[in-house]
Amino acid sequence: MSGQPGFRAALLDAALPCPAGLTDGTSRPAGRRFDVYRNNVAVGLADALEQSFPVVRKLLGDTFFRAMAAVHLRQHPPRSPLMMFYGADFPGFLASFAPVAHLPYLPDVARLELALRDSYHAADASPIDPARLAALDPEALARVRLRLTPALRLIRSDWPVHAIWHANTDPTAPAPQPGPQAALILRPAFDPLALAIPLPQAAAIAALLDGQVLGQALDDTTAGPVLGLLLTHHAITDILP
Repeated sequence: MSGQPGFRAALLDAALPCPAGLTDGTSRPAGRRFDVYRNNVAVGLADALEQSFPVVRKLLGDTFFRAMAAVHLRQHPPRSPLMMFYGADFPGFLASFAPVAHLPYLPDVARLELALRDSYHAADASPIDPARLAALDPEALARVRLRLTPALRLIRSDWPVHAIWHANTDPTAPAPQPGPQAALILRPAFDPLALAIPLPQAAAIAALLDGQVLGQALDDTTAGPVLGLLLTHHAITDILP
């Protein structure tokens, strides 16, 4: 019987023959049974991609998406038995997949959908009491860092990524307008939210995620809106010196 690498390669590529020496429960060549098993694996993984990236599927259409999922499977086989992790490399795959090069915003739409999935599965964390921030004088406030919730994700794009996603998830949403856009993923309760935020606020939140103190990350125009947004959505979990 072929070794594990050969079996894995044949399992993920329908163009390859059944591994030599592979038999069924009656010691006969596996043949068609292996083909059925291989097809079930491919269908299951394609279904997992569809569930994680429904807007990408909608933008491309079912037939194209399923065919593309088969290509993705061969290039990026699962690295974990947990389906909630499958597709982590899908945005990067889209960025290098020539047949969708005419849709340059597509990888960022996939990044947003992946961020929503990752936020949903992120660890829980208790938010701070807002009074802790209010008790700090301006000089002390400028010197602290914030620990943000593990569920927070930030997507910054050269394309109207949130508007494209929103227009394909809500029939009442306005049509996307050209231009760069940022999306903030927060999970104040059970399900994550995707919010479009101004680019300066996105830059400030990125600085906070990088560990900058408030006096460096925020200015007079971003401090109030950013802190209000994070506090309202229970996204600050600690104040650090």
